[in-house]
Amino acid sequence: MDRFAHYDWPFFEARHAALAREADTWAAGLHYAHGDDADAVCRRLVADLGRCGFLKVCAPGGAEFDVRAIALLRETLAYHAGLADFSFVMQGLGSGPIALEGSDELKRKYLPRVAAGEAIAALALSEPDAGSDVAALSTRARRDGAHWVIDGTKTWISNGGIADFYVVFAKTSDQPGTKSISAIVVDADAPGFSAAERIDIIAPHPMATLRFENCRVPVTNLLGKEGEGFKLAMRNLDVFRTTVAAAALGFSRRALHEALGRSRDRKMFGQRLADFQMTRAKLADMATGIEAGALLTYRAAWARDVQKRRVTSEAAMAKMYATETAQQVVDSAVQIFGGLGVKKDHPVERLYREVRALRIYEGATEVQKMIIARELLKAGA
Repeated sequence: MDRFAHYDWPFFEARHAALAREADTWAAGLHYAHGDDADAVCRRLVADLGRCGFLKVCAPGGAEFDVRAIALLRETLAYHAGLADFSFVMQGLGSGPIALEGSDELKRKYLPRVAAGEAIAALALSEPDAGSDVAALSTRARRDGAHWVIDGTKTWISNGGIADFYVVFAKTSDQPGTKSISAIVVDADAPGFSAAERIDIIAPHPMATLRFENCRVPVTNLLGKEGEGFKLAMRNLDVFRTTVAAAALGFSRRALHEALGRSRDRKMFGQRLADFQMTRAKLADMATGIEAGALLTYRAAWARDVQKRRVTSEAAMAKMYATETAQQVVDSAVQIFGGLGVKKDHPVERLYREVRALRIYEGATEVQKMIIARELLKAGA
């Protein structure tokens, strides 16, 4: 199965295929992108991605994002190494609100360093009691002269502990619901800020709980207008949610590749594993699910890039389907490998750990279903 065949789909331009092939050649040499010291690996990956110019795609310096390019790079990097995909996209997700609504001064201060791999970005939205329910967040920021003073806790923050700056979402008024939420840039060395606790997860990534105790930052670090932080967070997710599906495609394609090799090579009861009808049926389901997910994913990316419209429903469908399918595909690959598939650090064992979080972050599958249904009802379909 040619994993590059979709580069010829009408969703893409020639430059997209060229970029993806360049990234594939580069990523094939990422032998260092696995290991227990995720902090060190991610720091090196960010620096290398910056030197190679790939970070300019997810941190373009302004509000115009090429979602198809970001998605293809995520698919390519995820195929080779989960931490490479993570390091790449977090530079975009963490700096995206600055690109979308930052002042010219903030853009000049942060975005060139992010694109060059010289500064690590992070997004601080989730809290102990506020994940999918963003309106429930309790972190607050109050004006004190020329500063915002922030108090509260953020958790499950990717790049927590290694980021140079964080885009923090906090309540700045007593307005109901999400109307009180604002977005503020906080440097890692700001007084009153700390990465209080590191969080270990099944696929090692830099992650931490953050504490803000009378944390003071300039009022000029506000992104956009006060009270419009929730809208900004959703606009940022509108760019990057589709690309979660693309990362799922990368993991899925690698799992299928490994499973095909095992099926051809493994001898059992006098024949190859690939000769059994049950194996062939499993491989057929894996391949079909991947291609269906790819169509949903790149349709959503194309619609945003070319038709210049919101793709709330399309992105939700792509993320839901591609990530759920990826879980099934990777699980099937583990089954085909048998005992070897659960051996620590085997490629499919790593995939099994890496793929699970995709069904949760940037909106769990259940949230995507709610979004899709809401959009259907709104449209009167």
